[in-house]
Amino acid sequence: MPGSQFASSLSTESDWKNATTEVCQQIGEQLTSPANLAFVFISQQHAENAAGIAGKIQAATSCHALIGCTGESIIGRSQEVEQGPAISLWTACLPEVESIPMHLTYDKTADGGSILGWPDATMEPWPAGSMFFLLADPFSFPTDALISQLNSKETGIPIVGGNASGGQAPEENRLLAGDQAVTEGAAAILLRGDTGIRTLVSQGCRPVGDHFVITRSEDNVIYELGGKPALLQLKQIFDTLPTHEQSLIQHGLHVGRVVSEYQDQFEQGDFLVRNVLGIDPDEGSIAVADFLRPGQTIQFHIRDQHTADAELNQLLQKLQGDENFTAGGGLLFSCNGRGTRLFSEPHHDASAVDQALGPIPLAGFFAAGEIGPVGKENFVHGFTASMALFPA
Repeated sequence: MPGSQFASSLSTESDWKNATTEVCQQIGEQLTSPANLAFVFISQQHAENAAGIAGKIQAATSCHALIGCTGESIIGRSQEVEQGPAISLWTACLPEVESIPMHLTYDKTADGGSILGWPDATMEPWPAGSMFFLLADPFSFPTDALISQLNSKETGIPIVGGNASGGQAPEENRLLAGDQAVTEGAAAILLRGDTGIRTLVSQGCRPVGDHFVITRSEDNVIYELGGKPALLQLKQIFDTLPTHEQSLIQHGLHVGRVVSEYQDQFEQGDFLVRNVLGIDPDEGSIAVADFLRPGQTIQFHIRDQHTADAELNQLLQKLQGDENFTAGGGLLFSCNGRGTRLFSEPHHDASAVDQALGPIPLAGFFAAGEIGPVGKENFVHGFTASMALFPA
């Protein structure tokens, strides 16, 4: 995008004032134009000083469109800081894009609830090419409900972000909105205009066996696939697999449902992957963490570190090979269950981005639920790496 600039910085200083000063100085050394977009991610060790961090950064950058949150682990540049103190600051100068920040809250009522805090500028239809970033507190905000609402209202507009993490109870997470820090709701930014942003969602799974059409189901329970008991179809797949894949099914089976049925063939990225919650041998049924209906196409999936590594690198290589796109900066929202909990080497996801796309300014955090599109719909995921990549 003409005139765009990006910068990122990371500090692992334990003192919040020193850490904030360090990240601001690093950003100042990289940008030659004022930033009009900023993201800040802080570890739980800095949560109590979140307001001071936000105020100091906004004063240093003069950027009003600033949001952020706490994270169990923090991503900055090509590093993933797990367990230790960290502040990651990412800024951009996007002269042709309007940045609209907001703090959304959920007002629960007797007949449901409503989401408050929408700026007037968001009331008009969002133009094609726009982008919505969402950082939500999972204890106080209905992330799934908002995403479902926006999928219907603003069809085709990607949503990327994640649920704040690090806090173990209500009011322990922090959300940063401008120079303020709050403990409830969601911090969000709408980028209006033709942003040119590419999204990448790596669910870390690969399919096994054939596709099946659901022929009988109720809510989240699949009873029949292709006219036969669902468990029987799974067993027939299981019997054909090598021993190591049988072990993966026994310890972590998933079901992927096709998001858009209007295709001649289905590939790995066409599925929304959800956990299998349990099986009922007597009924031959399979319970899934998703609501399913007859007529939908599904395929069983498995996940391990090798599959997760291969899929992320495959998606990054595809993007790297696109002659019409060069990444200038990126935001990465990875799962708490990734990092060294899944991979044998540290900094896995951030390093993969660095190796595939070069040392672009990068920031993010490990989320308690990652947000990103599959097909043309947005979802909250688990065990996923969700990215927004800005054009250079």
